[in-house]
Amino acid sequence: MLFNSYIFLFAFLPIVLGIYFPLRLTNRERAAKLFLIAASLFFYGWWEWKYVPLVLISIGVNYGMSVWLDRKPAIAKPILIATLIFNLGLLGYFKYANFFVETFDALTGMELTFRKVLLPLAISFFTFQQVAYIVEVYKDRKAAQSLTDYGLFVLFFPHLIAGPITHHKEMLPQFAVAGRGPLPWFYLTTGLTILILGLGKKVIFADTLAKIADPVFAAARLGDPLTAVTAWTGALAYTFQLYFDFSGYSDMAIGLALMFGIRMPVNFASPYKATSIIDFWRRWHISLSRFLRNYLYIPLGGNRQGPVRRHLNLMITMALGGLWHGAGWTFLAWGVLHGSYLVINHLFRQVAGKRGNPARDLFGWALTFLGVVVAWVLFRAETFDSAALVLKGMVGVFPADGLYVRDVLPIEFVSIAIAAMVAFFLPSSLELARYPHAIPGGEYEAAEAPLKPRRWPLSPPVTALLLGVVFAIVIAKLPDPGVFLYFNF
Repeated sequence: MLFNSYIFLFAFLPIVLGIYFPLRLTNRERAAKLFLIAASLFFYGWWEWKYVPLVLISIGVNYGMSVWLDRKPAIAKPILIATLIFNLGLLGYFKYANFFVETFDALTGMELTFRKVLLPLAISFFTFQQVAYIVEVYKDRKAAQSLTDYGLFVLFFPHLIAGPITHHKEMLPQFAVAGRGPLPWFYLTTGLTILILGLGKKVIFADTLAKIADPVFAAARLGDPLTAVTAWTGALAYTFQLYFDFSGYSDMAIGLALMFGIRMPVNFASPYKATSIIDFWRRWHISLSRFLRNYLYIPLGGNRQGPVRRHLNLMITMALGGLWHGAGWTFLAWGVLHGSYLVINHLFRQVAGKRGNPARDLFGWALTFLGVVVAWVLFRAETFDSAALVLKGMVGVFPADGLYVRDVLPIEFVSIAIAAMVAFFLPSSLELARYPHAIPGGEYEAAEAPLKPRRWPLSPPVTALLLGVVFAIVIAKLPDPGVFLYFNF
């Protein structure tokens, strides 16, 4: 079920809030939690009910193994290994079986008989979330206190489909008291504000930019060479489409969670303002970066075994991060390219130092953004050939005949320019809403994200009018809602 759909906004969400709040007000804590679990399963099963048992089995196995691990320290390591094999085995089969079979066929010329595996929605996110949980239980011997709280930790619908990848240490204490007593109104009002702003990012910006980017990459997929203007238009449109799509989803997840009294970690902090690729990865998909750092880069040795091993660990981490996004060679190449960027950035800092100046920061910002745009072409293109056509067009290498010439309308240039100004110069919606700084208990989330809370410049009546206008535009565009890009990963 899409957040940006009539069925969610005018049926699912009002009904769930309308049942949950009376349960809270009457202190029926367990009933409130079980209801949220049931609602989240309905939300997940709206797409395909046959995968609901899969996520329930995954939750049951991980919770059961964590309790066993907690109670049987003598065999903790075998339990951990078995649970990791289970989690990564599920992810490997459902997400990568088709990819491995197709690659094997391409290398050997064989045609294996293999039924295509349909990728279960959100398996990448709920798998990584539970991997982090089981590893931390192995370290601390502190399993979740109840299956109800653990199930809500995994299934809670605002973050279930596309993150953020939450950590049980920051979420389980909140779910332990979910449904207990009345909720302060500012949770609801702040959450609704962030939800509407996120809807605006997705529906007004991302879906508009998709109509510019999609024809360009479709032409490249068909083998049509692109002019420089066409290639750059497509690449920039996709760059900002993905930005507003993922930023909008992350805002919606935070806003929806707040409406139920839950603080989600910040997952997106104006990454196109980054002045280096290191800074970019502190701002883009923050929860994934944290997971890769804590559960892949550091276990590989991190920076503790010298510069050569550090750079190799970075490359491995980013390559696997690329494959996490999708089972394809272009995703692997995207991860390797970003790994190379990070290695170069670290080498540069060793020579020039970390401290910058305005001129260096401006140059770093421009170079970082250019590198990100180039990498997004690999991320978006379905094949290396189509990516090459877009990149060749961007640098002006194309044949004299047979060009795909797409008339770029002035309104499309204006759309890209407006998106760029918003991404580059305006405060983020979370900064304007002072999230998480203004929410009790939000100090941890604030420390994890480079956000600077801003003073909201408008009076409450003007704010309400502005949000009403944004919501009205969203509703007017909703009959054909665009699917969130990160649902594919």
